[in-house]
Amino acid sequence: GVDVIVQENNGFTPTPAVSNAILVHNKKGGPLADGIVITPSHNPPEDGGIKYNPPNGGPADTNVTKVVEDRANALLAGGLQGVKRISLDAAMASGHVKAVDLVQPFVEGLADIVDMAAIQKAGLTLGLDPLGGSGIEYWKRIAEHYKLNLTLVNDQVDQTFRFMHLDKDGAIRMDCSSECAMAGLLALRDKFDLAFANDPDYDRHGIVTPAGLMNPNHYLAVAINYLFQHRPLWGKDVAVGKTLVSSAMIDRVVNDLGRKLVEVPVGFKWFVDGLFDGSFGFGGEESAGASFLRFDGTPWSTDKDGIIMCLLAAEITAVTGKNPQEHYNELAARFGAPSYNRLQAAATSAQKAALSKLSPEMVSASTLAGDPITARLTAAPGNGASIGGLKVMTDNGWFAARPSGTEDAYKIYCESFLGEEHRKQIEKEAVEIVSEVLKNA
Repeated sequence: GVDVIVQENNGFTPTPAVSNAILVHNKKGGPLADGIVITPSHNPPEDGGIKYNPPNGGPADTNVTKVVEDRANALLAGGLQGVKRISLDAAMASGHVKAVDLVQPFVEGLADIVDMAAIQKAGLTLGLDPLGGSGIEYWKRIAEHYKLNLTLVNDQVDQTFRFMHLDKDGAIRMDCSSECAMAGLLALRDKFDLAFANDPDYDRHGIVTPAGLMNPNHYLAVAINYLFQHRPLWGKDVAVGKTLVSSAMIDRVVNDLGRKLVEVPVGFKWFVDGLFDGSFGFGGEESAGASFLRFDGTPWSTDKDGIIMCLLAAEITAVTGKNPQEHYNELAARFGAPSYNRLQAAATSAQKAALSKLSPEMVSASTLAGDPITARLTAAPGNGASIGGLKVMTDNGWFAARPSGTEDAYKIYCESFLGEEHRKQIEKEAVEIVSEVLKNA
C-alpha cells in the first residue's frame, strides 16, 4: 500500500499547503512525498479536476503530466479493468492513512517568509473574503496566532458556491482577479486598510485597496520591487521569473533593480526548478498566481501561494506606510503607465493546432501599430521552450497569441506603453495577423 497523509477532521488543504508540506517532509530524508489536489481552481465549480505535485512540490511538468494523462486515459479506455478499489472505511483502517494537522505548521512557518511582526505592530484593519475556498481555517488560525485585526466577511462553505457574485459572462467563477466575482468584497473596501481574497485552492490572490481591485500585473510589479529591496539574504544572482504574457512593467522594474529576468512560457510549472533550488527569488503569472522564497533564500512553496501574496501586501503596507496601489502609482510615474488587455475568441481544434505551430516567418508584417517590429518569438527567451503560439514586440508595445489549454478558443494578450488608443490599435492588428494565419487552418 501507499502511505497517505491527510488533514485531520476531514479538513480542507490548499494547494500551497500541500506544496509546503511536500518540501518540509522531503527535507527530512527518507521516502519522498508527493501530493494530489482536487479542485476547480478559479473555474466554475462543476469544472473540478486533479492536480499532481511531484516531490519537488510544484505543479507537474509537461512530461510528468503526459505520463499521468496517458495512463489515466488508457485505464478509462479499458473500462477501468484491473483498478483495485476498497471502501473509505477500509482505507482509513489499513494503517496506511495518517491524519495530521497540516494547518498549524503552515501558519507558524509564515514568519519565515513574511514579516508578520510588522503587520501585527502596524495594527492594520484587514478584510478577507475566502470565496468559500479551502483556506478558511488557515486564515482563522493566522489571525489568531499573529493577533491580526482580520475580518472574514464571508465564511460560507458550499460546494455549489451559490453565494458568489456572477462573473461578467453570468457564470459562477471564483476568480479573485475579477471585479464581478469580487463585487461583495469591493463593496466593503472602505471599511479596511487592505482587503484580499483567494480562489478555492488558494493558489491565486486578489488585492483590494480603498481605490479598488488591483490589476494582477500591477501587483506583481510592486511585489517584485519591494521584495528585492527587503530580502537582504537573497543572493545578488537570484533572478525574477515571469511568463511572457505578463506586463512589460515587470521588465522595467527588474532592470531598474539590476536583477536578471527569466521569461518563460505560460504555466507556473516553468518556475518550479528555479524556486526549488533558490535561483528564482520570485515567480509570477499575469493570472494572479505567484510564489517567492523565504527570508533565508530557501523555498517555501514551489506552487502558487495566494496566502503569502495576500500577506505580502499587508507587509508592504505595514513597512512602508503605503498600500500596493500607491506603490504601483509611483512605479507608473517612473516607468510609464502601460495599458494591458487580454482577448479571447473561438477557435476550432485545427485552428488551435495551427496557432501552436506558428513560425516567426509566417508573420509578414514589418510594423505593429506604427512601430517597427523588433522581435517575433515562438520560444521563450528565458529557457528556449516553445510558447505554443507567437509573441510580437516593438519598443512601445507587444502582443502574444496562443491557444487556450482548456477551451475551444485562442487568447490574445496586448500591451502598450503609449496608452489605451495605441493598445487598441495593437489589438486590431494582432487580430488581423492571427486571423490571416488561421483562415487556412
